[in-house]
Amino acid sequence: MFFVWIVAAVLLAIGEVLTPGAFFLGPVALAAGAAAIVALFAGAVASTIVFILAALLSLAVLRPIARRHVRMPQLMRTGTDALVGRKATVTQQVNAAGGRVRIGGEEWSARSYLDDGVYVEGATVDVVKIEGATALVAE
Repeated sequence: MFFVWIVAAVLLAIGEVLTPGAFFLGPVALAAGAAAIVALFAGAVASTIVFILAALLSLAVLRPIARRHVRMPQLMRTGTDALVGRKATVTQQVNAAGGRVRIGGEEWSARSYLDDGVYVEGATVDVVKIEGATALVAE
């Protein structure tokens, strides 16, 4: 029974990796791992009971924590995620081909978010998205 639980835990963990955002299979994979450990020392009934209890407990505790981190407010975001939604000043005309903007104190390469968007030097735009080292902007 030990190997059945190990295979289940591995498959559930792989499923969690392949389905980002749901965070459902990960806690169940942990429960299968706990059931595998119990299967080494006790029978199938005990490991099944541990699996059920551990799955319910891990889903009740871990899933809300993970979902809170996915829905992190913009003020708590870091890196390039923190730039999305901020205002930028155009320092070199921005269009679909390129341009430059100043976000805070930093100069960024930029493109217009919409293909037909053209923003002249001095215009204030919103950062819609960051792709690599390029800010996608719109009014």
